[in-house]
Amino acid sequence: MMCTPMEKLTPEALAQVADYFQALSEPTRLRILNLLRHEPRSVSELAIETGHSVANVSRHLALLAQRGLLARETRGTSVYYGIADPAIYELCDLVCGNLGRRFEKTQAQRAAFASPGRRRAGNAGR
Repeated sequence: MMCTPMEKLTPEALAQVADYFQALSEPTRLRILNLLRHEPRSVSELAIETGHSVANVSRHLALLAQRGLLARETRGTSVYYGIADPAIYELCDLVCGNLGRRFEKTQAQRAAFASPGRRRAGNAGR
């Protein structure tokens, strides 16, 4: 299936894209995605691992599933969540790489304007 470039999307489609990114805008949800990287987990396992209540984790999981990021499976009396589309990690890695490059650039720019005494003191341990 061909993907329509963002510049050609309708306002309704852009709203759906914004909803998708909104699901990734909360640190707890990103942590949940990391925890689910290798295997599905139950709500209670995720609650223990994140340090949040089952109710709180359930709300996050429901939103991630609603946006199509997670798949839900019932096993006996437990509900397990897993990643619906592993490409989400490529997107997150792309964003993390971009942020890392920005951080490095900012650090280099700060160093360029540091006083010579501060630069030597900062490089003394190297």
